[in-house]
Amino acid sequence: MNQETILMDKNKTDKRMYNLEFLRVVAMLMVVVLHYLGKGNLLCSLTENPVTGYGLVAWGIEAFCIVAVNVYMLISGYFLCESGFKLSRLLKLLLQIWTYSVGIGVLAVLLGLVPAAEVNTYYYLQLLFPVGMEHYWFLTAYVYFYILLPLLGKGVRDLTKKQHRIVLAILLLFFSIGKTVLPFRFTMDKKGYDVLWYICVFVLAAYLRKFGGGVLEKKGRGILLFLLGTALNLAEMFALAFAYSRTGHFEGLLGVSMEYNHLFPLVASLGLFGAFLGIPKDGKVCRTVGKLGGLTLGVYLLHENLGLRYVWQEWFGASKVDSVFLLLGTTVLAAVGMFALGICVEKVRLLAMQGLHKLLLKAKPYCSLMNLVNQADEAFAQK
Repeated sequence: MNQETILMDKNKTDKRMYNLEFLRVVAMLMVVVLHYLGKGNLLCSLTENPVTGYGLVAWGIEAFCIVAVNVYMLISGYFLCESGFKLSRLLKLLLQIWTYSVGIGVLAVLLGLVPAAEVNTYYYLQLLFPVGMEHYWFLTAYVYFYILLPLLGKGVRDLTKKQHRIVLAILLLFFSIGKTVLPFRFTMDKKGYDVLWYICVFVLAAYLRKFGGGVLEKKGRGILLFLLGTALNLAEMFALAFAYSRTGHFEGLLGVSMEYNHLFPLVASLGLFGAFLGIPKDGKVCRTVGKLGGLTLGVYLLHENLGLRYVWQEWFGASKVDSVFLLLGTTVLAAVGMFALGICVEKVRLLAMQGLHKLLLKAKPYCSLMNLVNQADEAFAQK
């Protein structure tokens, strides 16, 4: 499945926005980096005093890349706010998730990549029901969000600029600004790992699509905002670490600025999104790299599969990192290596699905099902 069919309902006369496809590639590379550092145990504890050596560099890279998830949400929201719900799109996405979940998860067991103690009923339930069991938290949030799209999309399209600003301000106050300024956690704060945060970012992206990015699209402003948000993120984190080292308090807040729904990562992600939004959408570099954008979801589904989630980091020597040089080298190698592998696997999956589709077209039950799906799509397409 081409990820473009998940994220956008593109009019045939429109040019493809290769600048945002390029950004999607960049964001996925950042996601791989985050999972290499975090699940490769390369992020030192912030309770260490002092945090020195390559641990500082690792946290710097983490802060630089933490924008990736919000960027993905912004991209999808930017397109989906003017797109219609399609049952066929939802079913294709569910099939893609299930194929990776079961296929890679079972293969990992057969190859002995999953410890025997972890292969149990719960493991297989996560493979068989990846959305409900939150095998991939991001896609669980996306699927639930997409199911609500007929309501959400119409809602944001009908809002005036003033109404949209008020709704956006309220959402950000409850889900981002509050946790940023208060010295404690709300019980309902899921750190951005849920559909509620996806809806917040969708409303923000819809505002940018409807009323323009303003200062974000001006040359250089987006990059400056990205760097500012990243710098503030690191400053808060190390300030809290210092306060903890002196007082023994604030341990539960040490990593709060690295959470997706914190204001600083959101500001940084807006800056990066605006920077790419402001460049020519059909430039040579954007067109070349952006052609991979439709395959990047496969990278996520591969390297975050339960069977590989804590395994692939060692393929690139995570446990041997003991210097800044090795940290930088293995991080780049891991990001490029897993990205390339994921793109290849997704390409093979697409070819297999296309072949299977052609075979099934000969079966009447399958054709009848496709007709029902098409009728549903037509129903939602009616104004």
